[in-house]
Amino acid sequence: MKGVVDFAYPGAQAIRPRMPPEPPVSFEGFLDWCDEDTRAEWVQGEVCVMSPASDRHQDICDFLTSVVRIFAEVKGLGWVRSAPFVMRLGEGASGREPDLMFVTSAHLGRLRETYLDGPADLVVEVVSEESIGRDRGEKFVEYEQAGVPEYWLIDPIRRQGEFYRIDEEGHYRLVTPEGGVYRSEALPGFWLRVEWLWKAPLPRVLDVLRELKVL
Repeated sequence: MKGVVDFAYPGAQAIRPRMPPEPPVSFEGFLDWCDEDTRAEWVQGEVCVMSPASDRHQDICDFLTSVVRIFAEVKGLGWVRSAPFVMRLGEGASGREPDLMFVTSAHLGRLRETYLDGPADLVVEVVSEESIGRDRGEKFVEYEQAGVPEYWLIDPIRRQGEFYRIDEEGHYRLVTPEGGVYRSEALPGFWLRVEWLWKAPLPRVLDVLRELKVL
């Protein structure tokens, strides 16, 4: 990770995270500053560094990423990435780092070396106490305006999953899981038993894939 060397004690070197550049910062300047070990977003010309994730948050993110990635690969549906990877929502719009995003094969032309140039077809955010305002507020509005077709808000604190789809007028509509099962439209054939996300420990990925009839 890029940083400033700090000699904490003889013979040891600690790395202090670099301070983000002063705004206004161009998107290209943000990409140049950011590295693979830094979680940050670009919002209205400002670099916003993200707080470290909790173990529970990361566990759910990794679980969903594993299941969705393997499902998409086996079915030949498209591309899956987890944070940190930037999604630029449009020219002049924010550069966000969703916890998980899926892009259909038809839209892989949006993929660049270090970012996605345009909206993903599915975005997932796992809510934390620190991110709840962004996930339900700023990001909700930005993803809707950018035309992200499907947005999942997974809230392990309140044990609730919210699943939104864009309607014909470009507005998100909440879709209620039937019998506790949500069936994705953006990821054809994929379904999620929402209660899986609240189990401790989480279900084994292989068991879930077998239930999805992927293995």
